[in-house]
Amino acid sequence: MEPVFYVVLGVVAAAVAAGLIFVFIRNNKINKEGKEATAVVSRVKEIESTDSDGCTTTTYEYYVRYTTEAGESVEAKLGNAPRRAKEGDELKIKYLPEKPKYVRWIKE
Repeated sequence: MEPVFYVVLGVVAAAVAAGLIFVFIRNNKINKEGKEATAVVSRVKEIESTDSDGCTTTTYEYYVRYTTEAGESVEAKLGNAPRRAKEGDELKIKYLPEKPKYVRWIKE
């Protein structure tokens, strides 16, 4: 194989690793320093994708609306939503006051 292939592969691997590290650090910070709030699932976005074999996969993005301690109403994408959550469901979350769009569901 060409050396360029290995360089590109290395760059892609480094970018993926950096992204995973960022998510781990952010989630750890939310878990340790985040403020708790009650949120309501404001919308569920269904995303269908079809691979090259024709198999269709459906994934879901969950958005919640909550009010910060400062009284600000925020809608944020929830990265770790419970399965089968639907619009109107109440969830306990943690968020970072300095970045209120960074939220995590608190599993009860």
